[in-house]
Amino acid sequence: MRLAIIIGALALAGCAANAELQKAEDARASRELADALKDRVAGEPQDCISNNALQGPQVIDSRTILYTQGRRVWRNDLLAECPGLRPFNTLIVEVHGSQICRHDRFRAVEPGARIPGPYCSFGRFTPYERR
Repeated sequence: MRLAIIIGALALAGCAANAELQKAEDARASRELADALKDRVAGEPQDCISNNALQGPQVIDSRTILYTQGRRVWRNDLLAECPGLRPFNTLIVEVHGSQICRHDRFRAVEPGARIPGPYCSFGRFTPYERR
């Protein structure tokens, strides 16, 4: 009986620690996104962007990726959450031609790992320009 209580208490502590970690990660992602898009105005979302002179990706969180192209920042809100997608991951993008498009697939590889994560898909690309 006593062992069950101890295990239960440890499980609750683990959940609380995990919730705090997620809260801190969400706050970091919000700050990073706000900083990258500050003083910029969103344009009309597009299905494809040219991969010519494209810099990035900058992974914000498991649903948001930024690319920079000259003075423009492209925000991509993925079609669905991408499990395991985190900042500092390397993306392996399946490019067909000279553009990256909505529904194109990619996989994320964590630093030091050899096996990529599951396939994920890009959503629409929203341009952000300085005012």
